[in-house]
Amino acid sequence: MNKRIFAVALSLAFAVPVYAQTAVSENAREIHNSAIVIDTHADTPQRFLDENYDLGSTDPKDHGHISLDKAKAGNLGAEFFSIWVEPETNQGHFARHTLDLIDSVYEQAARHPDRMMMAFSVSDIERAHHEHKLAALLGIEGGHSIENDVRLLRDFYRLGVRYMTLSWSNTNEWADSSGDINNPKVEHHNGLTDGGKQIVIEMNRLGMLVDISHVADKTFYDTIAVTKAPLIASHSCARALTNHPRNMTDDMLRAVAKNGGVVQANFYNAFIDENYREAAEAQAKDRDAAVKAYTDQLKAAGRTVTYVDADRIEREWAAKIPRPPLKSLIDHIDHIAKVAGVDHVGLGSDFDGVSGATPEGIDSAADLPKITQALLDRGYSADDIRKILGGNLLRVFREAERVSREMQASK
Repeated sequence: MNKRIFAVALSLAFAVPVYAQTAVSENAREIHNSAIVIDTHADTPQRFLDENYDLGSTDPKDHGHISLDKAKAGNLGAEFFSIWVEPETNQGHFARHTLDLIDSVYEQAARHPDRMMMAFSVSDIERAHHEHKLAALLGIEGGHSIENDVRLLRDFYRLGVRYMTLSWSNTNEWADSSGDINNPKVEHHNGLTDGGKQIVIEMNRLGMLVDISHVADKTFYDTIAVTKAPLIASHSCARALTNHPRNMTDDMLRAVAKNGGVVQANFYNAFIDENYREAAEAQAKDRDAAVKAYTDQLKAAGRTVTYVDADRIEREWAAKIPRPPLKSLIDHIDHIAKVAGVDHVGLGSDFDGVSGATPEGIDSAADLPKITQALLDRGYSADDIRKILGGNLLRVFREAERVSREMQASK
């Protein structure tokens, strides 16, 4: 894989590493630094648990996308850490592993109270920005985490979870997923079940953002029809540009705009570049076999296999495919802005969850200013860039909070 070597300045607590950002103009950097930059999806909690990774790490050889120094260098103001429970290896204890991941984020905040804080609301994000701290938020990736129990949904909200992706790549008991929609062995529901619709309404009542990344197309339209608050796609792109079922059609983008929601563009190469997607699909059989052989070897040796183990092999295979240019990502942001409107697009990187497969120039959160430069080069105004960087997500979050207050007051 292509790795960046980071030079880290350690003299001050808030020192910013000297990351290579020569392509960013003074004007672009000024716009970028004036924004509350929000990313709605990073899988770093897997590293917290499986690698005992610390966000305060200054290891120049670390391949990860997120650290406190990298966040500072890229003016990342708020990160929604993904609480993703791998469904196969966690059968029978989805909720328990969900709690482990939630705890891992809290532990990071406790270790670094001078540089990050847990956040649960728009006002918390704004307060963290004012205090020059990274706002850490929680988003559950996959409705299987609640084990079909709305009481668990409420408990997770009380613990700080502020969005839930209705399904991951696996269809659960109440929501169909795009990941297995064509698998005849999986029992599907033609979208959301009645119980699934009630879960969406309860999320509205709680003030938990409804996330439709990963869901099947019918699930998306069922959700749009039932939700009382704007929804988000926490990490999805445009299917018109890259024909992947995880991406959204133009009709979906327009529906999100009508709903008032926001689509947070994913940085994963297979979602932003058709040539990369085809190459990744072509190697999938051999890549999956290599992952299985490696993990089987670990199991035979008595090792517990983790997400990081599979990621190691997937990185090796991803490195065999040329990375697309940053233009591919910007094309998706631009397309969503043109179809849905500039008020309905943001950033949902999938950092630390895509086995290093990000476009050229985006090697970590430190490189986020390059997106601002690219948008400026395409003629976007400073105000519209600030909307894309985080303003749109704040608006949707604020509206979800308002809907929650109204729903709770009406009872």
